[in-house]
Amino acid sequence: MQGRSDDQRELLDAESVAGHLLKPDSMFAFLAAHRSRLFPEEMFADLFPSRRGRPSVPAEVMASVITLQALHGLSDNETVDAVTFDLRWKAACGLPVTATAFHSTTLTYWRRRLAASARPNRIFEAVKAVVTETGVLAKKTRRVLDSTVLDDAVATQDTVTQLIAAIRRVRRDVPGAAQVVQIQCSAHDYGDPGKPAIAWNDKSARDQLVDALVGDAHRLLGHLPEQDLGISAAEAVALLALIAGQDVEPVEDSDGTDGRWRIAQQVAPDRVISTVDPDTRHAHKTVHRRQDGFKAHIAVEPDTGIITDCALTKASGPDNHEAVVGLALLDDEPAAVRVLGDSAYGTGAARAALADRKHAAVIKPIPLRTPVPGGFTSDDFHIDFDARTVTCPDNRTVKIRPSGGASFEKYCHSCSLADQCTTAKRGRKLTISEHEHHLRAARAIACTPEWQAEYRLHRPMVERSIAWLTRGNRKVRYRGVTKNDHWLHHRSAALNLRRLLTMGLTHTGTTWAIA
Repeated sequence: MQGRSDDQRELLDAESVAGHLLKPDSMFAFLAAHRSRLFPEEMFADLFPSRRGRPSVPAEVMASVITLQALHGLSDNETVDAVTFDLRWKAACGLPVTATAFHSTTLTYWRRRLAASARPNRIFEAVKAVVTETGVLAKKTRRVLDSTVLDDAVATQDTVTQLIAAIRRVRRDVPGAAQVVQIQCSAHDYGDPGKPAIAWNDKSARDQLVDALVGDAHRLLGHLPEQDLGISAAEAVALLALIAGQDVEPVEDSDGTDGRWRIAQQVAPDRVISTVDPDTRHAHKTVHRRQDGFKAHIAVEPDTGIITDCALTKASGPDNHEAVVGLALLDDEPAAVRVLGDSAYGTGAARAALADRKHAAVIKPIPLRTPVPGGFTSDDFHIDFDARTVTCPDNRTVKIRPSGGASFEKYCHSCSLADQCTTAKRGRKLTISEHEHHLRAARAIACTPEWQAEYRLHRPMVERSIAWLTRGNRKVRYRGVTKNDHWLHHRSAALNLRRLLTMGLTHTGTTWAIA
């Protein structure tokens, strides 16, 4: 059942004893004074539908602890120690000096209840409601989008380790699989926690092991008994099937039907890199910087630094691209918002979607590449979108095919400008996307001083917000997208609350306001 705070203070109440020592504009002083107003009991009533059982820790206390934990980047055990020994935490939570803290598993219990509820991010929503009530974002019509890669909490695994771990999981979680492994799988002793004993510096030995492990995986999948599987067992089977196919390919002289395999010569798109956390991915934030983990996306109001929305996704995959997730972060925004972002958000589809929503895109264009250094770009070709034609710098006009292609092959061999246009033997070809007019308009306006001045003035704030977000929290603490997305919302709520306190957040007795 839901626990409730006692309005009657104890003799050694930490706020009464040491509350005057708290910095007035600190998170501790704010929660000490306003936690029950920010996190009222009814806000969490749906988490405890039963009136029976042992009372939980009061909601205002747990919500305050979760917020402080996210702000300071502490583990569960460190958080419990802080609640036990730090008078600031006790004052913020309304606890007496002599109170012992709850067990660290209580935090896990609350996170699970929140995650399973209809409103898992209600702490973020509560702070967002405070932002709205203060009016601090009223008439603020700019939003800046950005993302950053957060390191995962598990080790990246090689192909051999993943195959063995996936087979072990199926053997453990799927009924009848242990007998199949015993009969059909002989490449490794899957009860042995170590790696196979081979000469790891011998390429042929490694290839033979991979071939044998993939064969074991296929035989295991093929001989599993027909049955209805639970969630855990079904996930184990699906993961093994994915691992057995993503990193291998038929050997060089195989037609793919004889069951001979080797490690693939290229990385599979959206590759699973750990069976411990199948959601973590390789990420390339820049050409030279590779990380393994997740991607945190945020939308920020640049004058105040308030995070208006956030999301954590896998670090790769088309559905997790900045231009896709960034649009989702603007779903609750009114029309006529000016959206700033780097070139990752500058796809034609994203610009078209922003235009449909009546937003203005102040987004850095994706740079054009020239086939010849210093030569003609695609913008030097005039496009008549109504007539569906393209005219080259030598004033030759061709039709745009239904697929979007346009070829100047018949003109390039005799063209005096060909050396400045293309190195292709068959001449210059263009591909005109359905959003080409949006891309061309963006490149044209980005050259103006007004556009550059706005971008340079308002874009840097999101970099500062990213720095606040990742300070001491570059590595996530949990496994999977869902748990880490909830953490990101708690972290963003805490940062927003701290920003509001910096701006003078107060309560007038009837409403939240900025003093």
